[in-house]
Amino acid sequence: QVQLIESGGGLVPAGGSLRLSCAASGRTYAMGWFRQAPGKEREFVARIIIGDITNYADSVKGRFTISRDNAKTTAYLQMNSLKPEDTAVYYCYADDFAVPGRVYWGQGTQVTVSS
Repeated sequence: QVQLIESGGGLVPAGGSLRLSCAASGRTYAMGWFRQAPGKEREFVARIIIGDITNYADSVKGRFTISRDNAKTTAYLQMNSLKPEDTAVYYCYADDFAVPGRVYWGQGTQVTVSS
């Protein structure tokens, strides 16, 4: 069982930046974020997998950067040039390293971008 602890959300004006962190209690194959805005479905934002291969949603490419620390247990999402439409609850997730298909979720952190 892997636990994920998120931090770093908050309120920022449009054009500003925030960095989210997600600390895992164990080894993971991939880590990333989804987000959910009010009245909308949860959507993929970004992920980083073994080998530091990264994937991004088209809506955040060029603005968001995902990375991991050397121990591969903490992921970071650097969010620049934030827009009001980025406002959502951001959920960190992780794929279990040993059990394919087992996914863990963080508690979620609110990101609010004011116009």
